[in-house]
Amino acid sequence: MKKVYRHVFGWFFVLLGIIGLFLPVLQGILFLFIGALILAPEVPFFRRIIEDLRKRHPYIFDQAKNLLNRMQAFFRKKNHRGDILL
Repeated sequence: MKKVYRHVFGWFFVLLGIIGLFLPVLQGILFLFIGALILAPEVPFFRRIIEDLRKRHPYIFDQAKNLLNRMQAFFRKKNHRGDILL
């Protein structure tokens, strides 16, 4: 079931990104990148694209990983205090 959700959301973002390339309101590249990140574990084409980007721009991926770690630590800390998380 997780694969189905991953494919639905991933292809939705890819489609939204393609539409966004032609519309000035949507950020097409951003949505394409999000869709590629979601689909990378399942679709070899997107996995290769993400790996190529990771090799070309390691600093950006390191910064994203640091941000993710900080966000996870923040929410873990909030959860231990008994706050309600939405």
